[in-house]
Amino acid sequence: MTLLPLVKRFLLTRKSLSDIIGGGKNLPPPMSDSNFTFNMTNMIPSSPATPWKYNEEEIVKELLEYIRGTYTQHYSAGDQKIQTLDLIEACGDGEAFCRSNILKYASRYDKKGSARRDIMKILHYAVLLMNFNDKNAVRETYNQ
Repeated sequence: MTLLPLVKRFLLTRKSLSDIIGGGKNLPPPMSDSNFTFNMTNMIPSSPATPWKYNEEEIVKELLEYIRGTYTQHYSAGDQKIQTLDLIEACGDGEAFCRSNILKYASRYDKKGSARRDIMKILHYAVLLMNFNDKNAVRETYNQ
């Protein structure tokens, strides 16, 4: 499926695109940037048994904050429920798009903007890639 017919269908009826991308079940609620607060204290439970030697817990919390903030920045098709990435996924290019962006931000690491922001973008696209991979492949389990 090419992008143009998909966009035309979306412009005619949002329901068609919504059906294509799975009814929008996993999309975040619309957000506004005014008076926005986000408490991450309970999202990643601390465990005294886990020795966070490399500050992983704080880094993951920062990544979650970064990802949450991106939902007000992305291009959307008229509202916050449909993003450009949804159109890319509907065309079957979600994984390739994420892999390409990981390569892009890794290859320009610390050359444009800040190194930390490049790392955050790499990690965000890696999370998105995992999402698309989970939809298209058998999910691996890891021995604990």
